[in-house]
Formats: sequence, C-alpha cells, structure tokens
Amino acid sequence: MRIAVTIFLTDQTITPVRLARELEERGFSGLYLPEHTHIPVERVTPYPAGGELPPEYGRTLDPFVALGQASAVTGNLGLGTGITLVAQRDPIDLAKQIATLDHLSGGRFTLGLGYGWNKEEAADHGVEWATRRELVRDRMALMRALWADQPTDHEGEFGSVKASYAFPKPARNGAPRTLIGGAAGPKLFAAIAEYADGWLPIGGRGLAESLPVLRRAWEDAGRDVRDLQIVPYAVLPAPGKLAHYAELGIEEVVLQLPPADEAGVLKVLDEYASYL
Repeated sequence: MRIAVTIFLTDQTITPVRLARELEERGFSGLYLPEHTHIPVERVTPYPAGGELPPEYGRTLDPFVALGQASAVTGNLGLGTGITLVAQRDPIDLAKQIATLDHLSGGRFTLGLGYGWNKEEAADHGVEWATRRELVRDRMALMRALWADQPTDHEGEFGSVKASYAFPKPARNGAPRTLIGGAAGPKLFAAIAEYADGWLPIGGRGLAESLPVLRRAWEDAGRDVRDLQIVPYAVLPAPGKLAHYAELGIEEVVLQLPPADEAGVLKVLDEYASYL
C-alpha cells in the first residue's frame, strides 16, 4: 500500500520544499494539498467537522504554487490536490495550471476535485450553490477539450471554448488522474463513474458498505471495475484501519499531517514511519 500525506500548508507551517524533500527521502508516495482562496469572516455555513473553523483554513497556501515548489525538489513524489475547488476557478486558466504542473513533474500530478462546503466563499466567486455540481461537470468537460490531442471546442451550459491550440498537455493521454472527494451518495458516485478515475473518501469510514454501491454505478456506466481507484483521504492511521483497507483492495491511502511547524511535522512523520 502506498502511503501519501496531506497537510494544510500555510504561512506558519513547514515549507513545501522542506516537506517534499523529507517525504521523498523517507519513502512516502505523495503529497496532497487542499485549497481555500479565502474564508469570509461573516458566514453561516457550519464547519463540517463541527465546532469552530480551524485558523489554517484562512491561511492556506495556493496548492499549485506549493506543489510546483515540491515538484522542483523531488523526482518521484506524487503531487495532488485534495481538493481543487473547480467551481471557484476559471477553467481555461485551471486547465493550463494543471497541464503545466503535470508536464513539468513528469506526469506526477493527481487532480483531486470537490464541490466545496463553504457557501460564502463560493458566493464571492459567483457560484450558484444549487448548481455547483453541474458547473464542475461542465468545467471538467471544457478542460478536457483543451487537453485533447487535437483542437476541440466545447459548448456547455456554463461556459464554452473554441477549438484551440493549448499546450502543454497532461502527461497521461487526455487528462491527469482525477479523483473526486465527497460523501457517499448516488450523485457523487454517478459523477465519479462519468468523468473521474476514482473516489477520495474523507476519513475512509463506511467503505465496506459504500464500495459495492460505487462499483455498481461504475459498471453500469460501462467501465471496468479493475480501473476504479479508491484513495481514503485525511486518514488518522491505525494498524487495524490500514489492514482493513488492504482487505478491501485499496492500494493508496493519504494520512493527515497537522498544520504545524517543521519540528512538529517531522515528529509526526517519524511516528508514521511504521506504516511505510
């Protein structure tokens, strides 16, 4: 099982360069980074985990800039987002950022995407909350048009692009590895089966019950179940938990690091070494 990590990198934590070097030297498989452009002070959206929203949410580094630094100082470390808020980004710009990072890293990028939870943040980006899933679907189709081998146009409900020259292309034909984060449910599973390579289940709870449902949706969409990738995300590890994932056929897990300074993060990496 490949062991990757995720962390809220901020202006107060360990740096992307230092962390990436340590991860590769220690044998971790990848680094996934979340994003929030800003957190409005006045908001009504509750924090999904309950309680007060941790301060690191409002201090998060841009994941593509941070992953670009990580790419430059490593040769094999996987690089991913967990997750990119596609609804809040211009899809033409985002397609260029993704393709550039994937190209320069030699195909090491995984696009983890999600629909978001903070209504106030999304509203400042002009996102209509009720249609955000459809917006993300349309933007993914637009980006795939830009990533296509030949100039391809896209005319969608939420945006369009003319057939264009758009280089570089993602290293993998058509698109980088794409995983969708979110809670189990028919809408999410239908989206995964339509335009992704797999699922980023936050915390990894309830997988034994959810996986058969997702696999049915995947096969109903005409896809080979052997290609479905499940990557439990932001997991606090325990030997029994990882053994359970292995029994389910899971080949990669992403462990949660604290948003700490260098000493604090390296201490936890030392503790996680037993899972490598």
